[in-house]
Amino acid sequence: MYLQELQLQNFRNYTAADLRLGQGINVLLGENAQGKTNLLEAIYALALTRSHRTANDHDLINWQAKTARVSGRVVKASGTTPLELTFSRQGKRAKINHLEQARLSQYVGQLNVILFAPEDLAIVKGAPTVRRRFMDMEFGQMNPRYLYNLSQYRTLLKQRNQYLKDLQHHRQHDLLLLDVLTDQLAAYGADIIHQRLVLLHRLEQWAQSIHAEISQHRETLTFHYATQVAESALGDPKTICDALTALYQKQRDKELYQGTTLIGPHRDDLRFQVNDKNVQTFGSQGQQRTTALSVKLAEIELMKAETGEYPVLLLDDVLSELDDARQTHLLTAIQDKVQTFITTTSLSGITRQLIKDPTIFHVSAGSVVADESGDSTPAE
Repeated sequence: MYLQELQLQNFRNYTAADLRLGQGINVLLGENAQGKTNLLEAIYALALTRSHRTANDHDLINWQAKTARVSGRVVKASGTTPLELTFSRQGKRAKINHLEQARLSQYVGQLNVILFAPEDLAIVKGAPTVRRRFMDMEFGQMNPRYLYNLSQYRTLLKQRNQYLKDLQHHRQHDLLLLDVLTDQLAAYGADIIHQRLVLLHRLEQWAQSIHAEISQHRETLTFHYATQVAESALGDPKTICDALTALYQKQRDKELYQGTTLIGPHRDDLRFQVNDKNVQTFGSQGQQRTTALSVKLAEIELMKAETGEYPVLLLDDVLSELDDARQTHLLTAIQDKVQTFITTTSLSGITRQLIKDPTIFHVSAGSVVADESGDSTPAE
């Protein structure tokens, strides 16, 4: 899978841009605050219908305009597909092959992307919500069923939380409706937990191999999915659902008192361990970075295994955060395999040696120009 072309209209600081992209490594070269990350954000949004930097779609629209549009052509083994995403004050519209989609969930998965930025170190050392978001965004791209279950779960969770608040303030007295919402929430929650466990097991296998290689086989990386469901009940969706239902019954008084749902995948976490020690708490900065890099590279392989296509990789100023050894491993792993976009203010000597025949774009003040010099050596 690769993105053949990209067009922007009134997106962030770009009034217009039309790019023909390379199938290999694309380097976005320019000073800070010129629009390099905005280009990656546009590709990310084209894939997932949302930004990775803001929850407010209005932020994506150029201040001089009322709408913003991102479009492109995705090439897969099955053929070429035009995609289009439009943001406006009224919402957003997504098109596949020029046909508007009734639901955004029908659109996600046409273009798969993996983003790796300095803040992705938070996958290891950040709050649980960061790791839950990581699982939901990546697994949702790979598995339409996961995305559907997640959407249903979030809707039910919002309804159940509101009903708990109504009960808390005596605006409602019907516990039968609470039972109905609880049963539905447990069913979707059980599917999400089961799918997470399956996909995390596969991701762990890839990450272990990569981590061992980067650490020269001195370290072993393992994953642990932290949930309130007993380990003995994590066999299949039915046993997980039964366990969740029992937990909801046990916590009912506490949930009614607090007015919120205390059990479920929205409260779970993912922990990384290196040599059986929690790398978040006890790992060095080097171990944390190696873990984050291993997980990201493992995502590439898992997505290929799950979808049959390699994703597009977005590296936002991440090379400056990695030492020479980790840079070498990253660039060697993706060369000739994954379409990659790298933002950087300059290219170091080691990067020059490792990137073969890159497509160079010079970015300045919301303008992006392809390097037509014919020189494959990255300019600075």
